[in-house]
Amino acid sequence: MLFPPFLRPGDTVGVVSPASRVPYAELTEGLRILRDDWQLQVIEGDSLHAVDGPFAGSDDLRRSDLQRLFNDPSVRAVFASRGGYGCYRIADDLDLTGLIQHPKWLVGFSDITVLLSLLYRNGLASLHGIMPRQFGGVDRAESLESLRQWLFGALPEPYTVAAYPLNRVGHATGPLIGGNLTMLINSIDTPTDIEYNGAVLFIEDIDETLFSLDRMMRQLQRSGRLAKLGGLVVGQFTDMRLNLSLPFGRDAYEIIADVVAGYDYPVLFGLSAGHVDHNLTLPIGRTVQLDVSAGGGRVIF
Repeated sequence: MLFPPFLRPGDTVGVVSPASRVPYAELTEGLRILRDDWQLQVIEGDSLHAVDGPFAGSDDLRRSDLQRLFNDPSVRAVFASRGGYGCYRIADDLDLTGLIQHPKWLVGFSDITVLLSLLYRNGLASLHGIMPRQFGGVDRAESLESLRQWLFGALPEPYTVAAYPLNRVGHATGPLIGGNLTMLINSIDTPTDIEYNGAVLFIEDIDETLFSLDRMMRQLQRSGRLAKLGGLVVGQFTDMRLNLSLPFGRDAYEIIADVVAGYDYPVLFGLSAGHVDHNLTLPIGRTVQLDVSAGGGRVIF
């Protein structure tokens, strides 16, 4: 696995919108933080100002915007401005040659999971974390500091999670994979599918029905991917929708616990990562230790 060098003040980074469009004004504080607080030189992609329906410009524009930064050896990190939807449409035609020759951090989550998986499949580490649109948000200071630590090489202390009744105790060591569950499911048997064997899988999601969550977890089970894991870390499942005409009868964590009940690897519920204000940065591709005991759990880097 290739790990990009950590950033230093004065380094050049790029910001693009590879998925949904975003009003440029919503990026003002994020761009200021990158330039003033972190003292980075920032290249702004054309996609930050582009609109094509729900997307930040056409597929070709968004792809070329990202490709230009991947190819530029002076760029040390690439930030997706936001998620939404759109990476799925451009991932297959990206050329990672320049990125492999000159590794750089790719930062994002949610829809950006498709790109994080693409990099992982090609032996490149990346960061699942907060994006510039959210940098200036209220209650995002700890999320931002988590990202800054990973980017600048001040690795954080182990992430600790309180005890939860559905946790399964145990210890696992393996590469950290995953991200948004919907995008992982939509990548199965595509060029952005990833290897689950022996890995520590992290999952999170937002605005899905409980029925769709059960269906996605069953898909991972039926495809044999859950059986291959070394461990499972369950993040935040935010704004899950109830079907009032036919109640499911279980919450999101209960659904997940039921699907993985037949395996013996450790399972940790409640990591503060995903579509929440306190969104801890996760190094996709890094070998981590997962320790789960009766008193809670830790993810150790």
